[in-house]
Amino acid sequence: MLRIPPFHRSVPILARACRHAAPAFPVPESEREELVGRIVRERVGGCFWAPDPGQRRPVLVVLSGKGPERSRLATMLKQVLAVHAARDVMLVRRGPRQPAAGLARQLGIAHVPWESDPHALLDGAVRVYADAVGDIARLAALRGLPVVLLGPGGGCEEPFLRTDVLADLLDRTAYVCPFTSSPISCAEAIALLAGWRRTIMANRQIGACLAMSRWKRRRIADFLATAPGAPPFIEDFRAGLQGALAVWATRQPPGLDEAARRTGTPVWRVEDGFVRSIGLGSALMPPSSITIDTRGIYYDPARESDLEHILQTATFDPALRARAGKLVESLVRRGISKYGAGRAVALRESWDTGGRRTILVPGQVADDQSVRCGGGRIGGNLELLQTVRRHNPDAFVVYRPHPDVEATHRLGHMDDSIVMQLADRIDRGGAILDTISRVDEVHTLTSLAGFEALMRGRRVVTYGAPFYAGWGLTVDLGDVPARRTRHLSLEELVAGVLILFPRYLDPVTRLPCGPEVLIDRLQTPDLWRPTPWMRALATQTALRKAWARIRAAWTS
Repeated sequence: MLRIPPFHRSVPILARACRHAAPAFPVPESEREELVGRIVRERVGGCFWAPDPGQRRPVLVVLSGKGPERSRLATMLKQVLAVHAARDVMLVRRGPRQPAAGLARQLGIAHVPWESDPHALLDGAVRVYADAVGDIARLAALRGLPVVLLGPGGGCEEPFLRTDVLADLLDRTAYVCPFTSSPISCAEAIALLAGWRRTIMANRQIGACLAMSRWKRRRIADFLATAPGAPPFIEDFRAGLQGALAVWATRQPPGLDEAARRTGTPVWRVEDGFVRSIGLGSALMPPSSITIDTRGIYYDPARESDLEHILQTATFDPALRARAGKLVESLVRRGISKYGAGRAVALRESWDTGGRRTILVPGQVADDQSVRCGGGRIGGNLELLQTVRRHNPDAFVVYRPHPDVEATHRLGHMDDSIVMQLADRIDRGGAILDTISRVDEVHTLTSLAGFEALMRGRRVVTYGAPFYAGWGLTVDLGDVPARRTRHLSLEELVAGVLILFPRYLDPVTRLPCGPEVLIDRLQTPDLWRPTPWMRALATQTALRKAWARIRAAWTS
């Protein structure tokens, strides 16, 4: 009864029968009713991903379609109609639709397809008749509804009891983690299904995807799977779209907001998550984490984003805080940042700080959206470095250029001679996490390095308005929105930023997962090796950008 939705054709199993062996996770009698309540509340079990049929009736007749011919089907339905009015009865039958629909019309009863959400069907039901023990009968029994099994001739046999369902679910079924193939409890299986249901329901609100690079569309389709299928990818916005428009935030076409506003189309902005992959997006490595924002975008403080809303309003219970604490410990211990696990490096040259307080200033790409939207009054890396030095005349300042700026001379590049007038050291190479571990403080406009530093116990000073500023964990010298009034612990901040807000996708099973699964996968480098096609496309893209820069230089 507990099955993984059809996100794609080859999903792994979640449960298997174990008739002759004791369950790996026996459930005490005192906890069984709570598990039943969770199945009902979370609306999982059966084909819960199927569409809502849009009809409700108090009496359901559920026929498996494995045997009854039309005459037997009519006999069984007439047996039910001898007790219940036709207007109260709805037929749910597997098999060819036309014969059942025709008979239902003839008898004056409602008929819905077998592929319907069983929980929606049961919402209006008070009694269920079935010719076999199937998902709808089991779920009805768990709700405490009377379930009557119809005999071969249409007569009513003994009722089907919820104790039978509980025995099947908890004593005669083994549950398997789809990510590790290790045994899990029924409660853990229910939690996985509940998360997948929420994902599917959210994805079904999306009518189409816009401004998504072709090389990442398959991965985005996996993230937005509606089980089965996914929203279509379109090349330009059109009126009449049913549902929200999911758009890659940094590729959003000019004028889209106004056009969508005129037609009443919600715009949802998609971006890379905070633990993304091994390898950069510029190397065409598809993301294994994304964020979807229905309000704004997390790096633009001009309006509330979904992330800010979560941090301002969410309830962080003890279990969630403990999970976040373990997540921080795992990320720090494994040296994981946005673009994967840090590589072991040889002992780096020591810094002669003279005992001074050591400050890291991470450079950023000047035209990066987080800088343009959240940088505030500071115009770029040079002005940031000047401000840091002015506020900290006696500190040992380490400047780390952004690798994209170094490699491509994107906006934000500064000559070393200029940097060394303000900094004591220029740090290049290795992982930025290694540099963070060697300093006392990180001073930044909006860099994600500030968030990484918080998780590693460093003092963080912000000069812009990054998403992690304004919650009582940073020293904020920029214009942080007054909306952010809540004081959070580090565990609460991490819970919002890395657990509640992003979406993660397991690159092995292509199933939605939690951050812990992705962190484990980052320990397997073979999963992240670029294919020859990816390398060729990355080279082509780099050459095209280089040629565009050369042409721009010629014409300027």
